[in-house]
Amino acid sequence: MLRKPEMGAFTVMAIIIIALSIASEGKAFNALGLKNNVAIIAQFGIIATGAALLMIAGEFDLSIGSMIGFAGMSMAMMLKWGLPFGMGEASPFVAFFITLLMTLAIGWLIGMIVVRSGLSSFIVTLGFLFFLRGTTEVTFRLINQSTQISGLPDYKETSFFAELMGGEVFSWFYDLWFALGGNLNRNGDQWVTGFDARFLWWIVIAGAAWFVLSRTQLGNWIYATGDNKEAARANGVPVNKVKIGLFMFTAFVATIFAACQVFDTNTSDAAKGNLKELEAIAIAVVGGTLMTGGFGSVIGVVFGAITVGLVSNAVFFIPWIDGSWYRVFLGTVLLGAVFANERIRKAITGGI
Repeated sequence: MLRKPEMGAFTVMAIIIIALSIASEGKAFNALGLKNNVAIIAQFGIIATGAALLMIAGEFDLSIGSMIGFAGMSMAMMLKWGLPFGMGEASPFVAFFITLLMTLAIGWLIGMIVVRSGLSSFIVTLGFLFFLRGTTEVTFRLINQSTQISGLPDYKETSFFAELMGGEVFSWFYDLWFALGGNLNRNGDQWVTGFDARFLWWIVIAGAAWFVLSRTQLGNWIYATGDNKEAARANGVPVNKVKIGLFMFTAFVATIFAACQVFDTNTSDAAKGNLKELEAIAIAVVGGTLMTGGFGSVIGVVFGAITVGLVSNAVFFIPWIDGSWYRVFLGTVLLGAVFANERIRKAITGGI
């Protein structure tokens, strides 16, 4: 078990859960606290899963955060101002679908530039980080006269798709909690009715990613590409297609992230997603993913997302904690994880 890449993340996660439970006097894991924590954890988990798979293949995507802002802007603009070229009003699904086509195209373009030019994905995606963020802000100001859109209709009341993206899921869990005598407000009524929909999307995305990595040929291709791309190519692995597909996957998870935010809050902001690309990479590393590629697991990313999500949200349950300690913790754990992951890799490979 000590040779598993996710064991370090599991240990840190267990310590954080115990410490937060004690320090918050259980408030972090009461009905409302659990819902709020899971919402933050799921947000991190969605984008960290995409980042981790790409890192296992030996590449980085620093444009995830800007892609979130761009996707949210695109959906909100269409919902408020209608489809382009005077094509009429946009339904939530149509706005999402058109946005997804654009973000997948951008992900494909990023992947093509990386594999065709041979440039570092760090530099290419850094360029798209600035390009997408700037495009989002300029478009907001040009069309909307502001970098924010608020007051959109609550589409969850009229659209199944909007409810699926921004509504509540697993209501049975809180119903059962209430039936067992918990989950009560001050009046004795049921307090919380369900988890945020992003929890379901995190489970779906993480489950699919785990299955692909662990049970399919594509998973073997991803590991082989990150371990030694030339050897993988010599053995028939379509290295370029694998990398391009993973850049498109990170664009997909960023779009899901943005859609959950838009349909949950009925708002959008050009600043959405700021620094999320760095948090996604940090969570992947904390979860046991190597910066050099070829090593990592989705289970480890799940543990990493839980750890970082709980710490980032701790300030709401422990008032005497300065919120900036979150960054101190993340930086410290990140450095520790890098050294630990390298030692585990050498133990598994015999020091290679």
